[in-house]
Amino acid sequence: MNHPTVPYYPPAVWIMAAFDPVLIGLALYLGWKADQFGKVVLVAIIALVASVLVSWVLTGIGVPWPAPIGRELPTFFPVRTGAALIYAIIGYSARRVIAPRA
Repeated sequence: MNHPTVPYYPPAVWIMAAFDPVLIGLALYLGWKADQFGKVVLVAIIALVASVLVSWVLTGIGVPWPAPIGRELPTFFPVRTGAALIYAIIGYSARRVIAPRA
């Protein structure tokens, strides 16, 4: 009986998925613009989808990217989702600390 081989990716590769520049920038910016904490989840989803699409397109045209996405490459959705939520919360919290509304 043949069992499929599960690919192994070192932790450093998993961590790089959390440092996607599009994910960071968009989650922080939209988190900053969110006026209610409940919108942070929506911000994280938007940042996740945008970063995955940009990573997929850039990988497809051959541009080097910190966490590439492709048919034979890992997507690391759990890492990207957690990172998007963390960055969105940081953006939301930073807005409340740095520029509180009257």
